[in-house]
Amino acid sequence: MILSRFALKSKQFQQPVRIAMRGLADVQVEHGRAQWATYGDIENYNQGKYQIKTFNKISPVGLSRFPGEEYDVRGQEKEAANAHAILLRSHKLQEDDVPQTVRAIARCGAGTNNIPVVRMTELGIPVFNTPGANANAVKELVLCGMLLGSRRIVDGVNHMKSLGEQGIARERVEKDKAMFGGRELKGKTLAVIGLGHIGSMTARDAESLGMKIKGYDPGLSIEAALKLPNTIDLADSISAAVAGADYISINIPYIKGTPEEGGTHGIIGKDIISHFSPDAVLLNFARGELVDSEAMKEFLESGNGRYVSDFPEDLLWNHENVVILPHLGASTEEAEDAAASMAADTIRDFLETGTIVNSVNFPNTSLPDRPEHAVRFTVVNRNIPGVLAHLTEAFASEKLNIMQQINQSRGEIAYNVLDISTEGHENVVDFKNVQEKITMIDGVVSTRVIYGTPGKGYAKNLEGEYFI
Repeated sequence: MILSRFALKSKQFQQPVRIAMRGLADVQVEHGRAQWATYGDIENYNQGKYQIKTFNKISPVGLSRFPGEEYDVRGQEKEAANAHAILLRSHKLQEDDVPQTVRAIARCGAGTNNIPVVRMTELGIPVFNTPGANANAVKELVLCGMLLGSRRIVDGVNHMKSLGEQGIARERVEKDKAMFGGRELKGKTLAVIGLGHIGSMTARDAESLGMKIKGYDPGLSIEAALKLPNTIDLADSISAAVAGADYISINIPYIKGTPEEGGTHGIIGKDIISHFSPDAVLLNFARGELVDSEAMKEFLESGNGRYVSDFPEDLLWNHENVVILPHLGASTEEAEDAAASMAADTIRDFLETGTIVNSVNFPNTSLPDRPEHAVRFTVVNRNIPGVLAHLTEAFASEKLNIMQQINQSRGEIAYNVLDISTEGHENVVDFKNVQEKITMIDGVVSTRVIYGTPGKGYAKNLEGEYFI
């Protein structure tokens, strides 16, 4: 086994780490055997703390959730080659941005298109998002979009600026108002496609404005259904939902591939648009790729319909019935604070307890608090038969008893959390042997021993090489 240059220079990285947990025997876990490139700048390596790498400007309110005595938070301007987790917003994450030491990635927002999720899954790294954190901000923009699509407010503002430049605004303000007539929202019908956090909030607030609500969501959860207005008319298809609607709000995720391929690219296409009312207003604050621009252009030119979105639109940006905004959906101070706080809490929960919630590629997994005389062990593995049996055999071979455990899977990945008893071990309970044995089991990607010293006890199986 090749030792790192760091290990050769520092005696503490040549020796196992021995720590005493509350009420437990000493626990010995190896730490630091790896490739030199992993450790980056030795002078900046802050041992005994979880290192968090951030990309983009993350809300200070969110970052304050990481206690300084246990966490070392570093921005893009500072070297973080030993990061244990990554926090980001819109940064286009590359695999090279992810050191071997990274256990988790969290995006301060709902979408994860800027993260190579499939590759991260292969590497055994859970990717988290923050569903609902920016829901109110987006919902308010949807409601604003309905007004923008109803009253030609943008055109009126631009017209008044032009009159002001000419010095004739006062004499024309009453005469020209007829150019920007519109309609009210009260009594109109809103179709909401996608009834998650944003969709359900939009439906509820639109009803309070006196609107009639239709909705469609094939994956509607009980939790989301309980948040919907009692008067909502649930349709069995998108085409049925949009038929007869005055306003249509799409609130669904973007999935690569056409609807026929199981994706959502261009899902609002010619077929769906053919069911629109001639003067329907489409509100797209979800993803630009959901709408077929050519089909939308045909619709806009055949009647008096409108399109309002906060995504770039190369074909329709200057159409008289289109309002394109900057991507403002989550751009409020409150939303950024909430998303960063949720992301930080999720990362902390995972690093400190092994709990997984709000992951886009790993199964939700939660084990009750670790018993007093126990050490927590987590294992990420391919979802193949036999791995769990090998895990239990490995612990038994070291005379270590499993007190409680949970095994969950999602697609091709599985995740295990196990609490191992230390009772009956008067001296050292040495985990380094069992951790290496388990990590090198065929199908295992990584393991963690969660104990008192932050950042230690992590091991990976790198194509047959033991990394710790």
